[in-house]
Amino acid sequence: MAGMRGRQTVRDMFLSMAVIGVVVAAIYMFIPHDDTPAPVKAVDYRVELVTARRAAPYPVLAPVGLAQTWKPTSVTYERQNADAWHLGYLDPDGEYVAVEQSTAPAKKFVAEVSHQAENTGETQQVAGETWQRWKGPKYDALTRTEGDATTVVTGTASYGRLAEMAGALEADKASDTGAGASTGASAETVTEESR
Repeated sequence: MAGMRGRQTVRDMFLSMAVIGVVVAAIYMFIPHDDTPAPVKAVDYRVELVTARRAAPYPVLAPVGLAQTWKPTSVTYERQNADAWHLGYLDPDGEYVAVEQSTAPAKKFVAEVSHQAENTGETQQVAGETWQRWKGPKYDALTRTEGDATTVVTGTASYGRLAEMAGALEADKASDTGAGASTGASAETVTEESR
């Protein structure tokens, strides 16, 4: 009789678990759930831009005239961290593009903000300026050094989109979160640097 009770207890436990599993599955199937990620909210970076332009020892750059399909997503200025300026965007294709500036040593700074991209030895002409091309496992980058400051346009976007951002950068105008007509800056041909 004791053996029979043990078997009934185990059988009852399995039946209870099966019933609970069916109820949970039914609830999951009939309750709607949204698997789409929440949309990224645009940030207004005007105050940070004005602050950085007053404090930084170099001309702080921000895009002017980008299409409204470019969405600003993040902004920081860290004076104590080699006057590091960061402005992050999502491009019209949903890829990430960041503008990074700093007075930190160029090679170290570019590798850090581009997630270990390396100099390809190629240059790219954008809006009459020469930019170095860097390629990495995660981000690619276009870089320039003027005086003590290095500017990096980096991200998951194509070199074409990076060049579009680089061509829109200006130091003397406050941006209104990137809204406005596109600058139409085009990337010119890539050339091999002389060795």
